[in-house]
Amino acid sequence: MVYITEFPVFLLSVLLISLSGVLMPGPLFALTIKKASTSKISGILIALGHGIVEFPLMILIFFVLSQFTIPAMVQIGIGLIGGALMVFMGIQSFQGRHNQKEIQTGPMRDSVFAGIYTTAVNAGFILWWLTVGTALILNAKLFGLLGFSIFAGVHWLVDFAWYAAVAFLIFKSQRFWNDRVRFGITVFCSAVFIGFGFYFMGSAVWSLLV
Repeated sequence: MVYITEFPVFLLSVLLISLSGVLMPGPLFALTIKKASTSKISGILIALGHGIVEFPLMILIFFVLSQFTIPAMVQIGIGLIGGALMVFMGIQSFQGRHNQKEIQTGPMRDSVFAGIYTTAVNAGFILWWLTVGTALILNAKLFGLLGFSIFAGVHWLVDFAWYAAVAFLIFKSQRFWNDRVRFGITVFCSAVFIGFGFYFMGSAVWSLLV
């Protein structure tokens, strides 16, 4: 697997991939839209709940990877699988741009616990961290614990800013989420995911050849 060795470039890739992931419609996005109709801070609370699950998972993956020497073939496999998943997610998101249904999250009283529950039961979230997320953390390891901490903070702050903004804007104006806005978001997310997906796969293949 070919790593990004310049920290600013790595952070930019983390920012773009994280932003694309959070912009794609999914359980937390549906939950935020649902809760935003009654509370403008619901996005903040949902993001906090999401972080309660996500931060321990990121830390666990980082320290597991730090305790063991990951064979080159395993790293290449992660790059290939993670890249393929990103391309698949990008294509699937674009193909389903006209068929986005609200995802049922069940009866939950508190937005923080709703964020925890919705994150924990989301199989796509776990799969993302075991592939794409693990590939990013493998890269973050090059910059040590401080680099990983900055990576984790940036990744979660993207989630926090997006869900907070979505909830506030929807609370203030239900008309914000029109078809043109959704289409633009979908195209952007799909392009970034497909682009980085091919980069990860290309890097893995290049590692096999050199």
